[in-house]
Amino acid sequence: MMLSSSTLFLLLFISFLATVIRADDISPGSTLFASNPGQSWNSPGNNFSLSFIQESQNTYFAAVVYNGIPIWKAGGEAGGAVNSSASLRFLPNGNLQLVVGSIGLTGSIVWQSNTAGLGITSASLEDSGNFILKNGSFPVWTTFDNPTDTILPGQNFTIDHVLQCGLYFFRLLPSGEISLRWNDSVVYYTSRGFNNTDNINFTSPILGMQSVGILSVFDPLLSSPVIMARVNDYGEVSDNTLRFVKLDCDGNVRIYSSAISNGRGNKIARWTAVSDQCLVFGYCGNFGVCKYEEFNATPVCGCPSQDFDLIDQKNPRKGCRRKEDIQNCPTTVLSLDNSFFLTFPPDINSDLFTASITACMSNCAADQTCVASTSLADGSGVCYMKRSGFISGYHSPTLTSTSYVKVCKPGNPNPQVPSSKASKNSEALKITVVILGSSLVLIVLASGFLWFFSRSKPSETLGRSRTSFTSAYDNASRDW
Repeated sequence: MMLSSSTLFLLLFISFLATVIRADDISPGSTLFASNPGQSWNSPGNNFSLSFIQESQNTYFAAVVYNGIPIWKAGGEAGGAVNSSASLRFLPNGNLQLVVGSIGLTGSIVWQSNTAGLGITSASLEDSGNFILKNGSFPVWTTFDNPTDTILPGQNFTIDHVLQCGLYFFRLLPSGEISLRWNDSVVYYTSRGFNNTDNINFTSPILGMQSVGILSVFDPLLSSPVIMARVNDYGEVSDNTLRFVKLDCDGNVRIYSSAISNGRGNKIARWTAVSDQCLVFGYCGNFGVCKYEEFNATPVCGCPSQDFDLIDQKNPRKGCRRKEDIQNCPTTVLSLDNSFFLTFPPDINSDLFTASITACMSNCAADQTCVASTSLADGSGVCYMKRSGFISGYHSPTLTSTSYVKVCKPGNPNPQVPSSKASKNSEALKITVVILGSSLVLIVLASGFLWFFSRSKPSETLGRSRTSFTSAYDNASRDW
């Protein structure tokens, strides 16, 4: 039986679709609902899923998840938060939309892929964690090319990409360096990696995370990649372990290992970019001072003096506000020992002076644009004058620097609270004094008693008594 050309074309087209659209592909018109937490689009191996996750009482995100850990969020951390009325819609026109409520009534589009009209026929979530919108078998839009706060193995992170969490940004620079920025302006961390790349002119650097635990920069000009970081469990490979790079909302970049244990996921930080969290600019908010308390690895946030209040008592990381504006009062300058106001590019050049400790204080006091200053007090004579609207502080007993903050007169310094160690030492000293004093009193009383007893007995009686005591001691020793 001969088939017509039109019938043959139809059979070939159906066969083509069968090879392109897999059983686990998502068809246009599919929708996920925040109100249905059990609904998800899964990868073939079920390692990754795209679904709504709930992070607080009425805060949801449409996210690609691994072991319960979100590694991509529609709209990101700041722009993708929705309520229980939200839905993620894969529209027939190929657009992917995060919607709150019903469009046309009280609803609105929160985020979208902007892929309408590009011939998209299906979507899929790969076992790599990459969610793809496809035109046939050709990827048109992917989460790997539109990252939010995470880099997965197999994902190429270029100078056109950015990770963001809150006010913090992570970028790969054309120089091949990785960079952390606050407000996408203040650069508080850069790294060139372990290899010597000073004389390399990168053409198109690409940052990639290897499953064995190495973060590297690749470039056509390089014979071998530049190693940027190596995790502390490097080389330990397991089928159920995933390593990934994540920009956390505390402003630090970390490489995590996540493994399934007893059916539950976890994540362990294996590498951290900024080893001292207090050196992350803005960690404690505006005018916040970061410090460590004894036996606590997590820093705490406070204010420079009692002339400030915490903006949010429940979340000290939101920073401090002045109780009174210094533009409306006579001012003075308070001294903050062992403190430093972080100064990074681009502020570092315009705010740097050479001055003594006294001059660093007096110059700020006389300068109407200065709100704070820091003297390094390390013999360099460096003084940082802070004129910006955002001040980030760090206090530690190990810092030699002294800082100054301008406040309304008369100024109210923070009370000097002894550390727990000092308090323990003080208590121990009190106990020692009491014991020594009591022992001294007993010694004096015993000495007086012996003197009185020796004076009241004849010498020969005392001698017989000593002989009897010695004999009794000898007899007791033999018996024992």
